[in-house]
Formats: sequence, C-alpha cells, structure tokens
Amino acid sequence: MRRTTRYVVPAAALVLGLAGCSSDTERRPAADPTAPSTSTSPSTTGASQDGASAEPSPTPTPTRTTPAGGTADRPAALEPEASLLDWTRVAGSVDDTVTRGGGWTLTVTQSGGRAELEGSGGARRWSAADVRVSDALMDEDYAVVVLQDKQEQDPSRAIVTDLATGQEFTLDGSSDIPTTNGGTWALGEGHLLHATISKRSYCIASVDLATRTSTLGWCAPARQGFNQARISPAGDTITTFDDSQPSCRTVARLDGTRTQPFPGVPDCHGSEGVLVEDGAVWSVVPNERRIENSQFYARVGEEYFDLGPGSTGTLTWCGDAAYFSRDPQRRGDDAALMRWSPEAGLATVYESPGGQAFLPTPRCGGDTITVTALAQAGDEQVSAPVG
Repeated sequence: MRRTTRYVVPAAALVLGLAGCSSDTERRPAADPTAPSTSTSPSTTGASQDGASAEPSPTPTPTRTTPAGGTADRPAALEPEASLLDWTRVAGSVDDTVTRGGGWTLTVTQSGGRAELEGSGGARRWSAADVRVSDALMDEDYAVVVLQDKQEQDPSRAIVTDLATGQEFTLDGSSDIPTTNGGTWALGEGHLLHATISKRSYCIASVDLATRTSTLGWCAPARQGFNQARISPAGDTITTFDDSQPSCRTVARLDGTRTQPFPGVPDCHGSEGVLVEDGAVWSVVPNERRIENSQFYARVGEEYFDLGPGSTGTLTWCGDAAYFSRDPQRRGDDAALMRWSPEAGLATVYESPGGQAFLPTPRCGGDTITVTALAQAGDEQVSAPVG
C-alpha cells in the first residue's frame, strides 16, 4: 500500500500554527440496490363515472427515513446501511489526482507540477517551473486550478474556467480583492471562497463567478485564522482557530462579515462542517494527539445524530449529501466512504480493496464523486454518479 502525500492534505492543514493568522503587529461496479417498484395511478384528468370532473391526486410529501435523534449531549448513534454506488475505474495512473463530472476530467499530476482539464469543450493544461498546483476544484459549471508559488512568497493565482463557454479569468494578487499565498479554497453554488489580507487582517473573500465580482467577508481577530472552507446549498462554513496549544477550533457558518458557531459542538474541538437544510454535519477531534481521527455528527432541527468515526479533513458535500472517509476500524475491515443526508440517513457507499487501506478526501465534480483508495491489496481510483 502506498500512502502518498497528494496535492491536498486535509489532515496536515489542521496542524494549526500562526501561519495564515492575523497579525497583531472499477473494483466493485455494483449499482445501488434496486428499490421496490411502485405502481402509479392512472391519470385523473377527465370525467369520473358519474360525469363529475375528477380532482388531481395530491403529490405525496417525501418522508424522512432516519430514526429519531437525540440531544447534543446524547446524540442517537446510527448504523450505516450498505448502499454501494455504481463505481467505475478512472483511466490513467492512480498516482494522479482526478476529479470527474459533467463529461469533464480535471487531473493533477502526482508531483503537483501540472493540471489538465479535458472534456467536450476541448483540453487545457496549466504548469510553470516556479509554481505547483495546490488546489483543483470543479462543479457543474466551473473548474478552478490554483497555482501556488513554490517559494511561498507571492500570492496564489487561480484560473477559473467557465465549462459552458470555455472562457477563463484569473484571480491573483492584483485582483480587486487579492489572493494571498496559500489558504483555504472552496467552490460551489456559483461562487468561490478564498483567503485574503485586508488591513493586516486574515479574511475570507467570496467571488461571484458569473459577474466576476468579489466581496470581503469575515476577518479573523489578531493571532487567529481559519481553514476548512466548505460550500453547500444551505450556505458557507469555515473552521476558525487561535494560536493556543492545542489550538481552539470552532466550526462556524459564514454570515457576511460575521461567523455563527455550530450549536451543539464541544468548545475548541471542532474540525470541519457543512450545512444542510435546517441542520449541519461536522466532525470533532476527540484526542488532540491523534488529530487525524475524528468523530462525525449531524443535526436536523433539534435532533442530533452520531455518525461514527472518520478521517479528519475529509468531509465533502456532493450532489445532495455529505460524504466522509473512514479508515478500517478493526483488523480485516475495509476503508469506506460514508454518505449522510437528512432524508436518506447514513450509508456505506464504497469499500476499498482488501487489507489495510486509506482513503484521501473524496473529490466532487458536481454530479460525480471520485475516490482514491491506497490499499494493501492494490490501489485504485474510481468514480460514481451522485444524486
């Protein structure tokens, strides 16, 4: 098993120091289980037997299948159902990091020296001797490739490609709201989040990709910072931290120039989070000496759920659900990709090849999720459509 360091290392991003703070100076291509078929009523349009016009049948309201939840102190523990997605093998080297979606493939080479975008609209390639690809993001509408100065002195440069038109534009240190060296990036819902410096403070900026206009958001207080930006249809989130040892971390909703901590998360132990309608999903690090291991939780309204263990930094929103990786918990277990949504509950949607294994952060391409498994029985890179 090769446990290599790839171009995004989410667990390492949680080793929180002063960098980035404000200054005070095809393995199992099985389809999803087939649901029982249900008959549909004939059309009610027209006359009834007695000649009266029939009323249309009301549309049934979707029902939630998850069990009742608990409280923040005693969340209801959920056992996952097996619901493997329809996985297919990704062509090419497993050492390259691939994101697929909408007929496009975004590839970053193992060294981080080159990124390639290929699809129905053609092909593009980005590389330079003095930069490396630090982030590569894609959704249904856009692809974003972030190039970081190898010397970590100059601001990062992000090339944004409109997948429908092929048009590109660049965000860099000369933009209205400039980029900075490194920092967190997130793409989704028509906008891009990135770090910036404003009046010597470390801040988050949001770029409306249709209009190419930027807005300055929340700025960290002195000697504090943030990372783990996430975007979902329900909103944007970050994880704030300070310079204490260990650092005090808070998972929070972004609300313009303010942040709102997630309710029910233990003080200072949050890792990352995403918002869902009337709730959220997040992770907590129980043992600061094992920061790579997290426990995942969810909230729907006032109900709390324990989703079980997972790998720190792997929480990803894709389609209509949250996903996270889980390392083998016992000898003989596979590594797994877990999915959770308020409607469908918790499910195992991917299992790695046999033996000791590790799943880096899954990559979402809008309508497709891609996973790389580094496993004793053989590495593989696979993708599957999502809802």
